[in-house]
Amino acid sequence: MPKRYLSEFALLITAIIWGFAFVAQSSGMNHVGPYLFNGARFLLGATVLIPVLFFFQSRKKSIPTKSIETPSNNKTMWIGGLCMGAILFIGASLQQIGIQHTYVANAGFITSLYIIFVPILGLFIGQRTRIQTWIGGFAALIGLFLLSVTDQFQISYGDLLQLAGAVFWALHILVIAHFSPKVDALKLCIIQFYICGFASLITALFLEEINLSSLLSVLPEILYLGVLSTSIAYTFQVIAQKHVAPANAAVIFSLESVFALLGGWFILSETLSTRDLIGCGFMFFGVLISQYKAHY
Repeated sequence: MPKRYLSEFALLITAIIWGFAFVAQSSGMNHVGPYLFNGARFLLGATVLIPVLFFFQSRKKSIPTKSIETPSNNKTMWIGGLCMGAILFIGASLQQIGIQHTYVANAGFITSLYIIFVPILGLFIGQRTRIQTWIGGFAALIGLFLLSVTDQFQISYGDLLQLAGAVFWALHILVIAHFSPKVDALKLCIIQFYICGFASLITALFLEEINLSSLLSVLPEILYLGVLSTSIAYTFQVIAQKHVAPANAAVIFSLESVFALLGGWFILSETLSTRDLIGCGFMFFGVLISQYKAHY
């Protein structure tokens, strides 16, 4: 099977994991603060990947292949990991704080707007944005209005944070697309997770109460997010994006909003009004139409 199809399947699994991760993120906020939660999640995710890294390195040693690890590549890897980790910290913080003030479905669909922001941000690095992107963006804007803006024409605090976070998720995809083909993807993941995890933990020490018993009470959520959503899903993303264009990856990731809606509905018993569902429909349509020609 061609690498492209295997990579796209890996991205689909990633979207499913991330969609249901919104449920774990929401329930975890009942006991600990967002920065402590993210710190534990990303540090666990990075640590889980270290044995995997040693495994692959041992296999490389047994095969006489030319190493790509040069001083120049190592420098690129650390620069990439630092940039990705910093962006990941901001995006994850906005999402985790915002999810305390909105529904899981809202968080999932608003976050999916990064798919539209990817080509728009691409304008600043010389990429061309097609007419479908602007049509999709307008449809998504209608959906955002129906989903988030009240009768008093106010957008909720949680939805606003999710919207800001979507910009950083789009930037994260573009940065991954730039660095992942150049260096070892697994090392790149470990670096960005440790940077994000330590930045979150240090922030928690200043802004939150550190309580071990509270942290243990959300252990199942942290395990899901640390092992599945962080170490496995993000690694799938970085490795798969070596063979999938950013726009193609973005449209696959759009499915995470659907799984977030299903997770909030079936697991957390969240209900959405008719207006909310129509808003979700507009946003999903906008996301898809913006990427209509990605596979052609």
